[in-house]
Amino acid sequence: MVIDRISAARGCLERVGGDLLLVTNLSNIRYLTGFTGSEALLVLSPDDGWFLTDSRYTSQAGAEVTGARVAEFSNKMESLVELLQKLQPSKVAFEAAHTMVAVYLELCSKTPQIEYLPADAEMTALRSVKDAGELEILERVAAIASESLLETLARVTPGMTEGEAAWMLEVAMRERGAENKSFDFIVASGERGALPHGKASGKRLAKGELITFDYGAIYGGYCSDETVTVSLGEPDSRQREVYETVLGAQRAAMNAVHPGLSFRDLDAVARDYIASRGFGEYFGHGLGHGVGIDIHEHPAASPRSKNVIQEGMVFTIEPGIYISGWGGVRIEDTVVAESHGCRCITKVPKDLIVLP
Repeated sequence: MVIDRISAARGCLERVGGDLLLVTNLSNIRYLTGFTGSEALLVLSPDDGWFLTDSRYTSQAGAEVTGARVAEFSNKMESLVELLQKLQPSKVAFEAAHTMVAVYLELCSKTPQIEYLPADAEMTALRSVKDAGELEILERVAAIASESLLETLARVTPGMTEGEAAWMLEVAMRERGAENKSFDFIVASGERGALPHGKASGKRLAKGELITFDYGAIYGGYCSDETVTVSLGEPDSRQREVYETVLGAQRAAMNAVHPGLSFRDLDAVARDYIASRGFGEYFGHGLGHGVGIDIHEHPAASPRSKNVIQEGMVFTIEPGIYISGWGGVRIEDTVVAESHGCRCITKVPKDLIVLP
């Protein structure tokens, strides 16, 4: 499987017109080679590969890396320049979006004979469609996270802080085998629900409030992402109206998914639904994003997206309404596009959950 991925990466060279491909993004390095450490470079030619890491990871790389020869460096830049001078390419494809300006300038100054060609679009596309092994892991991590939230919700009580609820959720995930959380959890209650990225705070939960939980786990190196908004005590008519509007928009978008549909048009399905109910001005962000090794990756679903749904893509569908001074609702599931629609891999039911 890893060899096939490296072969696909080599295809970038032909499309970009490079002699070598320089990979510096650790997520892409993990995807291509299996390496799980935090310091590495990967250089690929049409028929060979070199994996550079430091002494902390030499043994680990020897056990994990497939498809490239492992070499140890003491100074990353010096070792890279030495390798490039030995290989003598005229053009090197690289990940411009993941390269600091200072690093790029130093590389150019030390290898002035080489032309560096951005290959971000080509590299991004490599991970867009998930294979069977990735889908299995993504389903497992989604189940870990969903089960953990359901356990946590059963223990949420008025007077508990948002931070305490977030900690209970993280512990529940760890107990189920999660390696880590995929991002800092959002637990936003009452008026704080109007903050799309309202990280868990010291605010105490109170009866009559909506609470938004946006959370995820990491397992097998892959992330999950799911958002559930619940009511602590019986909701009032306004809360139900907003919730049902967001839920209707999410279900409409999920029902619209099929290969060949643009993500811009998918976004419009949910956005138009919310606007038709009079809440259009309160949905500001894009409908969703890809999920995999990174919590946010290609493709994006937004009014500006140029991407098209392909079978095997994994992405979120997460419309929301955020009203300053009142609160908000977001509902998010992660789905995998299939031949005639999509399959939801996150597991918490999205009909409004009312906590006692």
